[in-house]
Amino acid sequence: MCGIVGIAYFNGKKVEKQLLETAANRLVHRGPDASGMYIDNERIPSVGLGHRRLSIIDLSASANQPLSNENKDVWVIFNGEIYNFKKLRNQLKQGHNFISNSDTEVIVHLYEQYGEDAIAMLDGMFAIAIYDQRKHSLILARDRVGKKPLYYYSDGKKLIFASEIKAILPLLHEEDIVINEQTLPFYLVYGYSRQPQTFYRGINQLAPASYARYDASGNMEIKGYWSLKEHILNNDKSARDYTKDDPLLRFKLTEAVQNRLIADVPLGAFLSGGVDSSIVTGLMSRLTDTPVKTFSIGFSEDVRYDETAYANIVAKKFETDHHVFIVTPSTIDLIDKIIYHYDEPFGDASAIPTYMVSNLTRQHVTVALNGDGGDELFAGYTRFIAATMSEKIPPLMRRALSGLSRLIPSPHSEKSLLARSKRLLSVLNRSLLERYLNWISYIRFDDIASLVNPMVFPESAQPGYRNDVYSYFTQHLEGMEETSLLTQLLYLNFKTYLPDDLLVKMDRMTMANSLEGRSPFLDRELIEYAFTIPDNLKLKGMNTKYDLKQTFRDILPKQIMHRGKMGFGVPLGTWFRTKIKTYLEEHIISGNPRINDYLNKKEVQRIFDEHQKGMRDHGLKLWMFLSLELWLRNLKKGTIQ
Repeated sequence: MCGIVGIAYFNGKKVEKQLLETAANRLVHRGPDASGMYIDNERIPSVGLGHRRLSIIDLSASANQPLSNENKDVWVIFNGEIYNFKKLRNQLKQGHNFISNSDTEVIVHLYEQYGEDAIAMLDGMFAIAIYDQRKHSLILARDRVGKKPLYYYSDGKKLIFASEIKAILPLLHEEDIVINEQTLPFYLVYGYSRQPQTFYRGINQLAPASYARYDASGNMEIKGYWSLKEHILNNDKSARDYTKDDPLLRFKLTEAVQNRLIADVPLGAFLSGGVDSSIVTGLMSRLTDTPVKTFSIGFSEDVRYDETAYANIVAKKFETDHHVFIVTPSTIDLIDKIIYHYDEPFGDASAIPTYMVSNLTRQHVTVALNGDGGDELFAGYTRFIAATMSEKIPPLMRRALSGLSRLIPSPHSEKSLLARSKRLLSVLNRSLLERYLNWISYIRFDDIASLVNPMVFPESAQPGYRNDVYSYFTQHLEGMEETSLLTQLLYLNFKTYLPDDLLVKMDRMTMANSLEGRSPFLDRELIEYAFTIPDNLKLKGMNTKYDLKQTFRDILPKQIMHRGKMGFGVPLGTWFRTKIKTYLEEHIISGNPRINDYLNKKEVQRIFDEHQKGMRDHGLKLWMFLSLELWLRNLKKGTIQ
């Protein structure tokens, strides 16, 4: 795992070595083991490639990047892992001279032989830049799911790209660093900036499963090389015989875990005690000769968020070398660091425990496997049950139940059954997509009008913001009308929540600690197979992930098989009323917070007061305000680096 940064000038300007080095060093956390640079100022475009290396495969200096072919006219920088690199290396024709055993060098020669078609041959997680001197072109490519980030700024005169925004900023003029206010309403509703946009105007993300080609004039062409939607639409589910024992699922997930054990450094696993991480840990224990090192996070002050008891059950069953870290409110000291690593406001507060478990894990291993993707592939969220069941309720009854929701008192805890029931019923009278998008929101879109500053977001523009938000989701469902409701929701999660939230969180928090995270559930073949499994084997009554659980019931302890979905969160509601109340108040209430430029000060005060009085649990909203405030402060100080 590494950090990459590059710049190309199409107007004859030369790349400055010191400036490129400064940008690359802002990614030192992604690659503390080595650095490298290549600059070509003899051609148009002039190109500079910078790299920070975290050594995982072939630890020798021969595998340092940038890497080139024999003729030094094709150069590559790369962040990620290619799991089929040995197979691809064996497929290459004679005549390629290798100086390392790395997966990076395979990319160089694969491109040399197959050109842009080489990208679709790669199986793994990656963000890649390929500079082809022969064609005066630069290619950027990103993996199928979006596990590895790739940001870019392009204005026709120059192209700047990097693994993280902080490495792009020093290569821009100060006047080019402008806040993208249009992404704020979406952030307030869902807690992240949607792809391809960011909170910086002009800085975008390359979409997953695509690559961009730039020619000598700075013209850009973006192409997709894999489509899960096409795979879904072209699949005939009835053609396959499925049972509750799914040997093909077992084979594919086992193979995915096996492929992710390739490393020349110590490996371990995140173990939450949930179904997905427990299966990964169980498979690892069967595929390795030594006890698996496992790592968990707990909360001693609030058992509603503590999963360590379940993790201990799994660790005991597989006799792992288990490590537990208990998070306390003192970890709030890390918030500035967490926001720094995201480069943007980020509303998912589970970033805190993810950072902590990554920090603990890095003290013992360099690579950690996780269970990301299991819920998106096998219907692990209870909201999938709510969506499919709510469609069976007659419209008149839905309207009546929605009206009854007003009689339910406001809950004190967002995790309570009362809170979930009120949230479920309150929008039951709306269309399915509206219901679903409200259920997954942090702040209901109906409440955004009163929360945003009307000077920045006038009331007349509200319908446009609403349509803009909903269009982000509806665009993914175009052409999916003939597929099942569950398939549409799983695909929607796969294209939005997974790459925009979960994978961003995992990448930033692991890499902040120079730790590589690997996700067996997001193996390409497993993804494609999972979307062929019939709905009734994913959701069976009130049982989520039925097929997955039944297939691995010999691995999963009974307590894990039958436990409910907890989610990975933090007791912010409690913390914001007690030990870090003062910290919160000093940042978003006292003085003149910078969020006042974008949010309605009176509304923020009301939400804060309701929370402190115990009238409502607004912990997640307050975290979003705090995250936005800290990002704005750092931006004003010029410390977002």
